[in-house]
Amino acid sequence: MTRPRVVVAGLGDTGILTAIHLSRHADVVGISSKTGLVSGQELGLRVSRPDTWARDYRIPFERFRKLDRVRTIHGSLTAADLDGRTVTVTGADGTEHVEPFDSLIIATGVRNGFWRRPGLQSPTDVDRDLTAAHSRLARAESIAVVGGGAAAVSAAANLAATWPDKRIDLYHPGERALPRHHQRTWQNVAARLDRLGVGVHGGHRAQVPDGFACDEITSGSVRWSTGQDAAQADAVLWAIGRVAPNSAWLPAEILDADGFVRVTPELRVPGHERVYAVGDIAATDPLRSSARNRADRLLAHNVRVDLSGRPDRARTYVPPRRRWGSVLGVQHDGLQVFAPNGRAFRFPAWSVDAVLQPWIVRRGIYGGIRDTGSPTSSLLSPDRRRRRT
Repeated sequence: MTRPRVVVAGLGDTGILTAIHLSRHADVVGISSKTGLVSGQELGLRVSRPDTWARDYRIPFERFRKLDRVRTIHGSLTAADLDGRTVTVTGADGTEHVEPFDSLIIATGVRNGFWRRPGLQSPTDVDRDLTAAHSRLARAESIAVVGGGAAAVSAAANLAATWPDKRIDLYHPGERALPRHHQRTWQNVAARLDRLGVGVHGGHRAQVPDGFACDEITSGSVRWSTGQDAAQADAVLWAIGRVAPNSAWLPAEILDADGFVRVTPELRVPGHERVYAVGDIAATDPLRSSARNRADRLLAHNVRVDLSGRPDRARTYVPPRRRWGSVLGVQHDGLQVFAPNGRAFRFPAWSVDAVLQPWIVRRGIYGGIRDTGSPTSSLLSPDRRRRRT
């Protein structure tokens, strides 16, 4: 019997995990604009210590053992014919390829600032982006971080921890930062920011210049619509949450007013059999939380039961009311993780490299990651599959 073909559009954190779960049950094809995982997580660590960040958040596809059964295509998604069950991919050389599917999983995520870009990139391009952002901030004596979400707070804290002699200021628009986290979470994080010497300025809403997409590090003054005097800094990191879905390749009929993919509680796209969406692009709830709550496993289950003709056995995704998890990433004293109720628990520093990353993340979540990459390129043509002996 011919195995069904499942196309996973987008191989970020959630797309990779979904592909892994399905790879034993179907012929899985993953399409990505990168040649490996380039995570959107942990902005603070990425800009302050990019080599440390890359060890855990930038991983070539061939290092994932459970992706050995998955055929990967390096290219940009440019169109989808949901009735005809095909997607169109444009490769780095400009050639187009039409990929058929029995099931389609939309996991192309969002673009946000300079750290989440949807364009086609080679490893050299990614290297250039990482180096440019880090070098720009390393040269600055004063840095203003604009924004009140986890990305902004993490950036301010990690920059201050890496460069204690710099002046680091965090400007956020609300009464407190982290408005989508529990109050206890912000109280805990605010105390750490104070110990790190970060200047925290609430009630500052930035005036964004016309036409500026907030996707680069700037310098000079930042003006406020809330009436305060302009702030001056050698480098300004914009993390104001201007998130836009990577959905231009999809038909407008499946998108909501903001361009995100409408889904049922089972993560199915209404009106299209065996089409699904998960992660930041899926309009599951106001927080679009399926990217951060392991909905990949639930979705893989639903795809399997739909393919086997048992759709009544599908499971529903129940989003949390608040954001939770790590805010600042790994610090010198370990990794602090916050529950939805704001209470924190900590992985000691020694356990992060000895237990958390090798055993819980790399082996437990991803099913094994090789220590070094294969000399074989992951830039595969559509009709090739990786094979290992």
